[in-house]
Formats: sequence, C-alpha cells, structure tokens
Amino acid sequence: MLEAVQRWSEDELRSVNAQIEYLLRDALRKAGRLKPAKPDPVDDDE
Repeated sequence: MLEAVQRWSEDELRSVNAQIEYLLRDALRKAGRLKPAKPDPVDDDE
C-alpha cells in the first residue's frame, strides 16, 4: 500500500505525507465528517 501511495504522490507532485492528508481530508469530506471551511473575512477597506 505504501508503494502505491508513493507512486500516486509522485504523480501528483506531493510528498507522501501531503498525499495521505489529501486522501484523509477527501474521505472525511465525502463521509460528511469534516466541518465546512470558514469563509475568508471580507476586507471592507477596498
């Protein structure tokens, strides 16, 4: 399994750790277990 993740991370130009984090975040999002990201605050000075 590690070799498959290593190859995949190389294909995606990510480190293995970043690839694992990406996979976990995607799985959590798909399972509805990840809180929605907070929107960026709007800068009223523009």
